[in-house]
Amino acid sequence: MLEVSHLSKRFGSIQALDSLSLTVGDNELVGFVGANGAGKSTTMRIIMGVLAADAGTVTWRGTTLDADARRRIGYMPEERGLYPKMKVGEQLTYLARLHGVEASSARRASDEWTERLGIEERRGDDVQKLSLGNQQRVQLAAALVGSPELLILDEPFSGLDPVAVDVMSEVLRERAEAGVPTLFSSHQLDIVEHLCDRVAIVRSGRLVAEGTTESLQAGAEPRWRAVIDVAGSPDAAQEAARAVLAGVPGLDVSGAPSETGTRLTLVAGGPDEQRLLRAAENLGRLRELGPVRRPLAEVFREALAAPADLTITTEQEA
Repeated sequence: MLEVSHLSKRFGSIQALDSLSLTVGDNELVGFVGANGAGKSTTMRIIMGVLAADAGTVTWRGTTLDADARRRIGYMPEERGLYPKMKVGEQLTYLARLHGVEASSARRASDEWTERLGIEERRGDDVQKLSLGNQQRVQLAAALVGSPELLILDEPFSGLDPVAVDVMSEVLRERAEAGVPTLFSSHQLDIVEHLCDRVAIVRSGRLVAEGTTESLQAGAEPRWRAVIDVAGSPDAAQEAARAVLAGVPGLDVSGAPSETGTRLTLVAGGPDEQRLLRAAENLGRLRELGPVRRPLAEVFREALAAPADLTITTEQEA
């Protein structure tokens, strides 16, 4: 497990990090999100030893990170850290060697990752001749060629087309399933929502929301949605539903004509979905039942608008 504990960092009058703590467990993909200047890159640079923290600690598997441990981390900075006039294949082999990989294995890793990321035909090109998207693929390959135990990626999806996003997402999920956890930052919340096991939202250097993607989307007060086919007109069906569910908090009822009468949609609060399930059994034929999941973008906006001293956390799933 990567554990960041109470990191603080000040640049002059700016408090970049304010006692920030987060963890990345084994096999996890953790999305690290926040507005520009929130402290994401500063946190990653401290993890990698590029910056020194004013206070706090960073440990990997219970041991304080040192230079040797950081050689086993695959790091992708937001600013591309590649040699622009060096050829792609040679550069990746060189970077793998810096991570302690034997020469023949380094060349093999360079070939494997350029092929996996769809840039095998560009191995003989200087990096500066590549498109921004292909440079981003090379940067990810650079983070992977050393067979890292942990990945720290700052905006890995920036500038990628949809096909490249799919390829990179697949690679990160495969690495996590193989036991290589990942902490990555991104402003593309749809990717974070789709890909991550957990999400940490930071504002002004403080963690303001943290939890599994599902639990953050569900919110502190769960809401449930049921879709039911019922006989009769929409007005009559809605009136019957309100009578059956009288007193249920946050009840919202809507209906539209269907081939068999009315398709009724019910949304309500409560600790579980059982009351909606009983209502469905009384009203008609249940077609859908499940929790209401808010878009992660809505959770993000809510977290940034919350009072400065409020941190939203949810229980981690086992």
